[in-house]
Amino acid sequence: QEQLVESGGGRVQAGDSLKLSCVAPRPTFSRHAMGWFRRAPGKDREFVAGISWSGGGTEYGDSVKGRFTIFRDSGANTVYLQMNSLKPEDTAVYYCAASATVVTMMHRPAGNYWGRGTEVTVSS
Repeated sequence: QEQLVESGGGRVQAGDSLKLSCVAPRPTFSRHAMGWFRRAPGKDREFVAGISWSGGGTEYGDSVKGRFTIFRDSGANTVYLQMNSLKPEDTAVYYCAASATVVTMMHRPAGNYWGRGTEVTVSS
């Protein structure tokens, strides 16, 4: 299966910002919606944000609305997640995902392409 490559995770303090990046290694993904999920220790995987292939449509999970922004550079086949006002509950492994549409990404995650994840730790 195709592999997406995430970067940008790290350890920060509550209130700090962090930007995650995900590079799609092949031009195929330029026509895919892309997005981010996360899995916190002991919790289920959670949808964080998604963006359409054109960049014109975005969706966010309720817990990150107003704090996180997803955007993409189609020319570089890269999607970004700008995370502001981070909270300890944002601590998780963040996974990049790609799918035909944001809706399928959110509701049929078994069919997504995935990255290996990048870890974000937010301390209080």
